Amino acid sequence: LLIVEADGAARGNPGPAAYGAVVRDPESDAVLAEVAEALGIATNNVAEYRGLIAGLRAAKAIDPDAAIEARLDSKLVVEQMSGRWKIKHPALRPLALEAAALARPGRVTYRWVPREQNKAADALANAALDAANRGERWRPTPGAAVGNPDTLARSHAEPPAPAGLGGAGGGSGGTAGPGVAAAG
Repeated sequence: LLIVEADGAARGNPGPAAYGAVVRDPESDAVLAEVAEALGIATNNVAEYRGLIAGLRAAKAIDPDAAIEARLDSKLVVEQMSGRWKIKHPALRPLALEAAALARPGRVTYRWVPREQNKAADALANAALDAANRGERWRPTPGAAVGNPDTLARSHAEPPAPAGLGGAGGGSGGTAGPGVAAAG
């Protein structure tokens, strides 16, 4: 079992948006990976879905066969991905399909958590937004205490990648891609 904590943030709705996600070991609570990326202008719901997708990708890169508990403070994403609510907004349908394609049937559960229990993913999303506001791209601080919200705010940034590299949704295939940090 792996725990994915995911969050999205938008300053304005729509507005500048980003996501953050953390993958944890459920027994030790150790952070195994974290990912964050600015999305440009998007709605909060799009950012929430992008955080889930990035978290599922990171978990799959760690252990493709692991069961996953996805924890989000977005009731909309949790209820839609659990199949209890319809996906009415056309911009969210392809994101939900992308997330579902990353989830092995019966191996992912979705759980709503209060915002206070999603602080690490929220800090990552906001750090990515802050970096984008400075014209930089978020990346973890080498040697930082991975997953600690106090050190996430101090993560440094790098200039954005040239157009066509990286982009919304994170890395590709079996590689970690830009904005992904593996612990250890």
